[in-house]
Amino acid sequence: MRRSRMTAYVTSLLLAVGVALTGAATAQASGTAAATGYVALGDSYSSGVGAGSYISASGDCLRSTKAYPYLWAAAHSPSSFDFTACSGARTGDVLANQLGPLSSSTGLVSISIGGNDAGFADVMTTCVLQSDSGCLSRIATAKAYVDSTLPAQLDSVYSAISAKAPAAHVVVLGYPRFYKLGATCLGLSDTKRAAINGAADYLDSALAKRAADHGFTFGDVRTTFTGHELCSGSAWLHSLNLLNITESYHPTAAGHSGGYLPVFTSGA
Repeated sequence: MRRSRMTAYVTSLLLAVGVALTGAATAQASGTAAATGYVALGDSYSSGVGAGSYISASGDCLRSTKAYPYLWAAAHSPSSFDFTACSGARTGDVLANQLGPLSSSTGLVSISIGGNDAGFADVMTTCVLQSDSGCLSRIATAKAYVDSTLPAQLDSVYSAISAKAPAAHVVVLGYPRFYKLGATCLGLSDTKRAAINGAADYLDSALAKRAADHGFTFGDVRTTFTGHELCSGSAWLHSLNLLNITESYHPTAAGHSGGYLPVFTSGA
């Protein structure tokens, strides 16, 4: 009798433990399964300006089916895909207009932001139209902005993402260097090209630091774009295009598939 009671007790204990473990595993699995949506935030380097095949419904945001977020979603079939990146976006635009789809079910977020805040378009305009000294001066102003103002703006965006999508893995994508140096190439002087590349490095360093401080992954596309800069003979970036000024100095479709997509995929 004592033996049967002990057997019954052990059996009941094992059943209870099994139920508890099964319940925990089920809860963990359901939580993981829930947080599988993907939201793509950011500026023109994420929307796909320069890649063509723009989605008509995206209007002036110029979201492309050849942009890296769209390519990744097509290959991985997330439970949901929200593409809110927009041409010309600054940090304030992300906060005001792009965070709506984020939720507890968001498992993955990508974002490229900060270039427009730092005055990317004006830097390039100045360097194309003005002297070496004018270009260097404008870049110095942009670097000062990256030091003094941009970190707090990035913090606001990154903190908002974490608050709205606490389960999400966030990948911050950087910007490529524009020019292959030392190559014979029409256009800007070597002084300007080196300074522009240096500015890209400066911005990427700031983005990487803020991303790390928030526990986000930084995707460094300078590695994949090496050998495919302007003046390389195999560029994945548009040079100045007076017929379509918006696409100037943006990645081509090859830049998204060969430059951005592999970096994002490895970081995701």
